[in-house]
Amino acid sequence: MNHWLTAPILIPLLGGILQVFMGYAPVSLRRTLALTTTVLILVSAIVLLVLADDGSYRAYAFGNWAPPFGIVLVLDRLAALMLVLTAILALFCHIYSVGGADEGNRQFHALYLFQLLGLNIAFLTGDLFNLFVAFEVLLIASYGLLMHGAGTARTVPGLHYVVLNLAGSSIFLISVGMIYSVTGTLNMADLALQVPRVSGEDLLIVKAAGMMLLVVFGLKAAILPLCFWLPRAYAKATAPVAALFAVMTKVGIYAILRVYTLVFGDQAGELAGLGMDWLFPMALVTLAMGVVGAVGSESLKTLVAWQVIISVGTLLAAMSLGSEAGTSAALFYLLNTTWVVGGLFLVADLISRQRGSAGDRIVTAPRMHNRTFLSTLFLIGAVAAAGLPPLSGFFAKLLILQAATPGTQMAWLWSVVLAGGFFTLIAYSRAGSIVFWRTVDGHVENPGRLSGTVSVSAGALVALSFVIVVLAGPITRYTDATAAQLHNSSDYIEILKTPMVGKEE
Repeated sequence: MNHWLTAPILIPLLGGILQVFMGYAPVSLRRTLALTTTVLILVSAIVLLVLADDGSYRAYAFGNWAPPFGIVLVLDRLAALMLVLTAILALFCHIYSVGGADEGNRQFHALYLFQLLGLNIAFLTGDLFNLFVAFEVLLIASYGLLMHGAGTARTVPGLHYVVLNLAGSSIFLISVGMIYSVTGTLNMADLALQVPRVSGEDLLIVKAAGMMLLVVFGLKAAILPLCFWLPRAYAKATAPVAALFAVMTKVGIYAILRVYTLVFGDQAGELAGLGMDWLFPMALVTLAMGVVGAVGSESLKTLVAWQVIISVGTLLAAMSLGSEAGTSAALFYLLNTTWVVGGLFLVADLISRQRGSAGDRIVTAPRMHNRTFLSTLFLIGAVAAAGLPPLSGFFAKLLILQAATPGTQMAWLWSVVLAGGFFTLIAYSRAGSIVFWRTVDGHVENPGRLSGTVSVSAGALVALSFVIVVLAGPITRYTDATAAQLHNSSDYIEILKTPMVGKEE
């Protein structure tokens, strides 16, 4: 069954290559094959989730070259959760794109699948250098996707996105080289064994490299002050691309969670908890900055883009508590915020189509078509994003607040999260009341048609907040087990000994 670990990588790889050579094929054929590929990715992710749920680790060594010398894929509960999270988001975004957003670029579907390829490699790899490779694959694809569509509005934010990520990639490569120069390995399980043994001047080199990695992952996650590129870039992207990018910041968060619990965890000697003292205050400041941006947003897409930053701050605040309860709460919140934010990007685009020249700007305009349907979707998404009962965002934030232990840290967490939720609610209330209720005389000329394809995909992502509530018990049990697995790195390290192709660990 370990061969299943390659499926989330081989499927988008082969599908993307096929799309490259089908650039001039009929659009209907390209769309059918692209959606089929995305469905297969979801199926493979669900299979791996079922396999990982038994609590064991599985490793796949390419060419049967045992680590730390060979390339190895590792499946655990966290990797499986991220694969399913991404696959579900990607499927609905892909369905939305065939409603017309994929037009104008024959290689849209190829780029989309290569983006999923990079994401899946990042979640499955057991090696720091291959994590770098995964970042490069998904970033190169994201450059093309970000610039997809007509108009020049994406040029400047797209350029900022490219330059910042190229700088981040350079720092990543330098830090990886520094770690390898001292330890002689980049396999994360092997690093967990080697880092505690480092001393003297070598300790300073590894410490510096570890802090540089934290900066890189912070850039990917959009932590303050490395977050100001995100709102403009996401707001100018086409709707399905922006919605898919809701998971991009989560790759940085995943990398922090993986590397700094395994390599720089409690067993790392003098480097245990490297950089974590900075993470909690930076997370709270990031959350606060996201709220300020949301309140001052002038368009719906910009509002949702700032919601991404709010979610990053909330996630990192929960993770930096350093407890299994905090990690479990963060993972539960991760599901809610990724799907809901993705759905809100799609809903904002549907609203923009119905408002003529007003678009998604938060200004008064003539009464839009399909107002009841769109306002309902927006309301559900806003309630889930702000963390109000009875939707999943409320339970996710409740778990985060309960994870804090009494003391100064708890006081800061409760104050910032609750105040942030209150002002986020104000931001969504302001936007909704202006867009849906403060109408002016006149009518919208040539409103866009709401097809079943785009309506169902947008509605489905938002409606997942109900699904999370219904399945809160099983999901919480899974996230609790995942957190326990992450905070007990000794079992992960054991896979270093005998990870053979086709053999379960």
